[in-house]
Amino acid sequence: MTLGIVLALAAGTYALRVAGPLLRDRLRLPERWRWSLSVASLVLLGAFVATSALYESGSFAGVARVSGVAVGGVLAWRRAPFVVVVLVAAGVTAGMRAVLSTPVM
Repeated sequence: MTLGIVLALAAGTYALRVAGPLLRDRLRLPERWRWSLSVASLVLLGAFVATSALYESGSFAGVARVSGVAVGGVLAWRRAPFVVVVLVAAGVTAGMRAVLSTPVM
C-alpha cells in the first residue's frame, strides 16, 4: 500500500472513533432503536465468534476448537477470571487435539 492510502485509512478510522462521543448528545434515538442497536451488536459479535470457532480456511475447524470455545464460553458466562477462561479453554483444546490425534492400536 502506498503511504497516502494508509494515511487515508488512519484518518477515516480516527474520524469514526471520534464521531461517537461527539454525536452522543446531538443525536436522540428512540429507546426502541437504542435497544435494537444494542442487540444487533451482540448478534454481530456472536456471529463472529461462531464463525471463528467453527471454520478455518473455509472448512470445519474440528471438534477440539469447538470444545475449547464452548468451555471458555461457559466459564466466561459463570464469570470466571479472564486468565482462567483463556488457560482452561486452551488446555481443553490442546487435550482434545492430543487425544484425537493419538493413533488407535
